[in-house]
Amino acid sequence: MAASPTPKPTRDSNLAHPALAALQSLDAALPVAVAFSGGADSTALLIAACRVWPGGVCAIHVNHELQAVAGEFARHCRATCEELGVPLEIVRVDAKGQPGDSPEDAARRARYTALAGAATSRGAHAVLLAHHADDQVETILLALSRGAGLPGLAAMPTRFERHGATFLRPFLGITTSMLRSWLIAQGITFIEDPMNADAAFTRSRIRHEIVPALEHAFPRYRETFARSARHAAQAQELLAELAAVDLSTVGSPPAIVPLRQLARARQANALRHWLRTEHETAASAAQLEELLDQVAARTTRGHAIRIKVGAGRVELCDGTLRYITSP
Repeated sequence: MAASPTPKPTRDSNLAHPALAALQSLDAALPVAVAFSGGADSTALLIAACRVWPGGVCAIHVNHELQAVAGEFARHCRATCEELGVPLEIVRVDAKGQPGDSPEDAARRARYTALAGAATSRGAHAVLLAHHADDQVETILLALSRGAGLPGLAAMPTRFERHGATFLRPFLGITTSMLRSWLIAQGITFIEDPMNADAAFTRSRIRHEIVPALEHAFPRYRETFARSARHAAQAQELLAELAAVDLSTVGSPPAIVPLRQLARARQANALRHWLRTEHETAASAAQLEELLDQVAARTTRGHAIRIKVGAGRVELCDGTLRYITSP
């Protein structure tokens, strides 16, 4: 792990670098917060943000406390921010999650909650994330491996809202090699997370085993994957609009009698949208199919519906489907 402080940036001939151009094109009100892990990508984001918006940037480091070196990461981030003159907030989170959760999903949920809370407390108008073009490819491949639908295949949006905060991903059109080369050329140090090379994690296996084969077979795969993700995102927008129309008819929460009047595919679309937008949860394919079967089988008032979904369950209460969070 590289641990030496990052030198304070100065304006120079690198102003034309895509990292800087990506931020200059953002329509972002100041101040902004940078999610700063200390790795190469978030270091490039922090450096670029400081150059584009001097004095308008703060940094947030989320310590998941999942690695023995987590304290070293935090110390490196503190030293870097001191050199840059950037306010830093370090937030410790419990990323263990619930039984049955994947470690990656649990850590991601805890991270976004922490970032949103810290950004709000500091008055930041947006949180910048350093996800890049290679992360986008990995996200699409991971979605394919899980049999994901359009929301998964649409991959990561450039802008989204969560927990009352706005998140922006300005680097989705930039590769990690471009960001690393830019830092190295300026003598700027960063840390290497050993989890990125751990084959126990699916993303790591995709990065080190599948992506090199794609690079060899399809040199323009980043561009074509991104185009497919945009198509999926557009199709998902249409499905979301259709779900909103259907929910305006069946209600939110959905009443089962009008819900049953919809075709099964539209029922599924409406229920997915309801769970995602109203309760920030998602049913697995098996859970959703079981729920649809129960809706179809509900022919008498005494027929109960109770399906586990996410951290809670969907139940039928007085003719209406309700999502109840488990205690």
